[in-house]
Amino acid sequence: MAAYRNQEKLSQSDSDPQLSVGHDAYALDERRRAALAEVDNAKFSWFHVKVAMVAGVGFFTDAYDIFAINIASTMLGYVYGHKFNLNTNQNLGVKVATPVGNVFGQLIFGWMADVLGRKRMYGVELMIIIVATFGQAISGDGHAVSIIGVIVVWRFLMGVGIGGDYPLSAVISSEFSSTRTRGRLMTAVFAAQGWGQFSAALVALIIVAAYKTSLLNDPYPVLNHVDYMWRLLIGLGCVPAVVALYFRLTIPETPRFTMDIERNVIQAAQDVENVLSTGKFYHDPDAVVQKAQTPKASRRDFVAYFSKWENGKVLLGTSYSWFALDIAFYGLGLNSSIVLQAIGYASPSPKSALDAYNALKNICVGNLILSVAGLIPGYWVSFLFIDSWGRKPIQLMGFVMLTIIFVIMGFAYDKLTATSSARGAFVFLYCLANFFQNFGPNTTTFIVPGEAFPTRYRSTAHGISAASGKIGAIIAQVGFAQLVNIGGTNRFVQHILEIFAFFMLTGIFSTLLLPETKGRSLEDLSNEDQNGFVRGVAGTPSLKQPAVTVESR
Repeated sequence: MAAYRNQEKLSQSDSDPQLSVGHDAYALDERRRAALAEVDNAKFSWFHVKVAMVAGVGFFTDAYDIFAINIASTMLGYVYGHKFNLNTNQNLGVKVATPVGNVFGQLIFGWMADVLGRKRMYGVELMIIIVATFGQAISGDGHAVSIIGVIVVWRFLMGVGIGGDYPLSAVISSEFSSTRTRGRLMTAVFAAQGWGQFSAALVALIIVAAYKTSLLNDPYPVLNHVDYMWRLLIGLGCVPAVVALYFRLTIPETPRFTMDIERNVIQAAQDVENVLSTGKFYHDPDAVVQKAQTPKASRRDFVAYFSKWENGKVLLGTSYSWFALDIAFYGLGLNSSIVLQAIGYASPSPKSALDAYNALKNICVGNLILSVAGLIPGYWVSFLFIDSWGRKPIQLMGFVMLTIIFVIMGFAYDKLTATSSARGAFVFLYCLANFFQNFGPNTTTFIVPGEAFPTRYRSTAHGISAASGKIGAIIAQVGFAQLVNIGGTNRFVQHILEIFAFFMLTGIFSTLLLPETKGRSLEDLSNEDQNGFVRGVAGTPSLKQPAVTVESR
């Protein structure tokens, strides 16, 4: 009797196209759910380590290239500057060119990764970084354009590539992660930034030490060998990028992109099975593709989705939080050499070749101390707590602590820089600020946008959020350059720190707009109903509730 009823259902399915469509839609929807559940519940494996390493090497390179200019700009001043310093506009140009490029890269690559695919764009941005970094290292002077102008152009192009790395690395690591370990995997990727900053200072120190004898023998005030130093420092940034390039070009496409944007649920399910078991994937070019009817990205759909306050407030929160954070993060990070000079740690105008050597060495050592004491520990403390405390509490705590620290550093600046022991306290507070930036909003502003949006807009929204941050970095750089010397050399630093405190305070309120993403699936965080997400098969009439329709028949 049961066999007869099953046979009858099959006959009805064959004779009734609507029922067949419903049955296919229901099967695809269930297969999608099963594949997503397999990704979300997967045990941590070598494949996850590989994803973290491949994405992390990119962030290592990004940070190295961005923050090496912090030391290289002092070297450029010794060789090409007036009285051993680049003028305000030159110094601003070499530092702000990369964040300006970041904005374009984050918006363009973020959007293209949602349109063309994560895999297709991953590696392209690294090629841009490699070419632009090498171009900086071999830049030359000419009658038509100065070397500083050439470096600015190359750093802008490098910034476009680095900008593309943010949404791509965040989304790829997010979409391959299990729900339980997603925060730690994404933090491990982002934490490579701390090692990149540390390596930039360490490589600079090694180069300065290697050229000590040559530098001391230079006919002061002409310091020819400093020209060798900055070129090596910048150029070595190509090495990790070249190493990582092959692995980026061969990484699998994320199953979520294949499922929800290419709408090939069957292929995505096969990819999940292959990638999680072997770390490899295979696409049969002759396979028949049965595309599912799922929500498609479009301008109208984008407006409809983000015009809902429950979704729009998340994008507003991620964007403004990153903007406020980067005001201080890049305002300090790209100007730590100036801050070290302001508190008397390094001489801004050397009186001899020995002075130049000591100043460069002290700036390198100072940056190493700042990295080891604040930056790197902050990232890894975040790694320990990100999946237990959650993203929102860590971000709130970070903004509160940064507000307090910058208030103390700004309003007590004169007392904190009056004596050598007081300067030690200032450096301690500076390291503490670095620590709570990374055990706080610098890490979480990278993670939350990679989790809180639907697959079809995840990379675009992350790019918008990251670009908002880099606009903050640009404002910080331009503001720092224009304000720092008001009232005398570096005399306005204390008021800049007070301004940073204000922006940290505003970050507290934007954090309140964010959801807690800990322990929730990416589909749950998208605020979209996942029941019957697959509405039908492409090319056939859609059914709003395919599962119910099939059961009723």
